[in-house]
Amino acid sequence: MASKSESMVRATIKNCDTDEVVEVMFNPKEYTFTKQNKWQEKAAKKKGVAHLEFGGGAPANLKLQLLFDTYEQHGDAKAGADVRAYTKGLWDMMKINPDKKEPPHVRFEWGDLWSFEAVIESISQKFVLFDSAGRPLRAIVDIAFKQIKDEGQYPRQNPTSGGSPDERLRTVRAGETLLSIAHEEYGDSGAWRFLAETNPVADPLRPTPGQVLLVRPLPLL
Repeated sequence: MASKSESMVRATIKNCDTDEVVEVMFNPKEYTFTKQNKWQEKAAKKKGVAHLEFGGGAPANLKLQLLFDTYEQHGDAKAGADVRAYTKGLWDMMKINPDKKEPPHVRFEWGDLWSFEAVIESISQKFVLFDSAGRPLRAIVDIAFKQIKDEGQYPRQNPTSGGSPDERLRTVRAGETLLSIAHEEYGDSGAWRFLAETNPVADPLRPTPGQVLLVRPLPLL
């Protein structure tokens, strides 16, 4: 069984040009790793199947979704701070380095299990929670990497150094209340108060359909 210190290892994304490191607030629950080989079809007379000629390997691709949240304090992130301050480093990795005439190489690392040297192919950021002044407090970042260096390591599908497996996002559906959500998520409708503390909900009986809630594990008594 992994020790407590191992279970708290956070994934990081490093800008290899500036050495700036963005530490994720919540480790991804899953990611998609794909790789393709190139094959060319060559006509084969009097045969029902074409001859395939190997045309080389294509770069591997890594896609993952990250959550950044400042509604509550997480590590060094201050409660109520603009969440964009904590995702800015990722956007900087898309900017062109004027000396190299291209965006920087980056390295995704998750503990000692594996690392992935790549470039960021695409990034999108969706804001799903705001304070009364319109300042974004919660963001979902989708990011896609394209491999530039084959390190001979295939990433494990379920890294043991991930964060709490119980931290996740939940979208409120029509007709749901915090009580019903708490019963479904925790098996205890009385846990709605904890959901309300973690997320700004004006009326626990009528949460806004489509609102994205952060579901965190109940505190130990």
